[in-house]
Amino acid sequence: MNTQVSPVVVYVTYQGALQDHFDRDYYVKAHLPLVMKAWNQYGLLSLNAFFPAIAQKGTLAICECVFQDDQAIQAAFASPEASAVMADVPRFTAIAPTRVRATAL
Repeated sequence: MNTQVSPVVVYVTYQGALQDHFDRDYYVKAHLPLVMKAWNQYGLLSLNAFFPAIAQKGTLAICECVFQDDQAIQAAFASPEASAVMADVPRFTAIAPTRVRATAL
């Protein structure tokens, strides 16, 4: 019986219109390093940011967050550092992020 735990992916998406502000440069260079520094200790393994190739309404940004396991997700979002991570969001957008836990088929 294989008891090895597979990493768990959480996608954080930002949905909006063309005129909605989203500072990609700040997001990649400042926010994502802040998130990694804050949550690496709880089991965040990696982060990747993706942006649409063509400007259009809908998804403006996607962040793929790979966590060690479900307990790591819970620990990160319940951590004392979570408030600083969330407080940083208005620095790059007014859009509320949406989180979705992904599962492999």
